Amino acid sequence: MIVVSDTTPVLSLLKAGCLGLLEKLYRNVLIPKAVYRELTENPAYLEEAEFIKATKFFCVVEVENIKSVNVLRSVTGLDAGESEALIVYDERNADLLLMDEHKGRRIAKQLKVRYIGTAGILMLAYDKGYIGQVEVKVCLDAMLACHIRLDKKICDTVMAHIGLDERY
Repeated sequence: MIVVSDTTPVLSLLKAGCLGLLEKLYRNVLIPKAVYRELTENPAYLEEAEFIKATKFFCVVEVENIKSVNVLRSVTGLDAGESEALIVYDERNADLLLMDEHKGRRIAKQLKVRYIGTAGILMLAYDKGYIGQVEVKVCLDAMLACHIRLDKKICDTVMAHIGLDERY
């Protein structure tokens, strides 16, 4: 399975201490150069950057057609990472895109791209037995504590999916 990721799912899972779920679920994850730069060059994420640089299951890839990225950015208003992730998905005939941002997901849907967000990753990992109810809740709580923007309805959906009645 070929999986491409945008920045937010990686950062969210890293901050929650759950980044290893990506390796368990997908073995390897393609990270476009722009996404890698967003993850490693932002001064606000110096600690996270070192962890990302040392993560072996990420494969940093170049976009083949940068003109497509520029057109997508100018037409949609997506940032470089989101645009490169969508183009790499297409260029590599990927099976799945990891993306959280509403605008990016809306564009992905229009392009018939198969995608999943951070909440979906947690639910899938739970379904496959890689993480239990308590760990899912701990991950969600950690993301919220780190000011990761998660809609309360999405958190409630995750909780219902894993069989917990707690609400956010």
